[in-house]
Amino acid sequence: MSNPTPALDLAFVDEVKELLLAAVDTTEPPGGLRLDEPLFGPDARLDLDSLDGLQLSVAIQKRYGIRLADSKDLRRALASLTTLAGYIATHKK
Repeated sequence: MSNPTPALDLAFVDEVKELLLAAVDTTEPPGGLRLDEPLFGPDARLDLDSLDGLQLSVAIQKRYGIRLADSKDLRRALASLTTLAGYIATHKK
């Protein structure tokens, strides 16, 4: 069951991608990070773990004022770059 995501500004998606990569101290995978690519789990090329999720959550809170305290919200928001950018766009202050 997926939530409809409003059309996202690609410049904003790039901003979120840069925040993500900086927060977890990694580089973009070869061929680039696809918008719908999983960020966590066995199919993810970034090889992120729970500590990376925490670091990203802190970076999102500092940059956009969004607190991702609930683990279910965090998991849903971090499903892919598109879902993360959509979540931030609809919740930022």
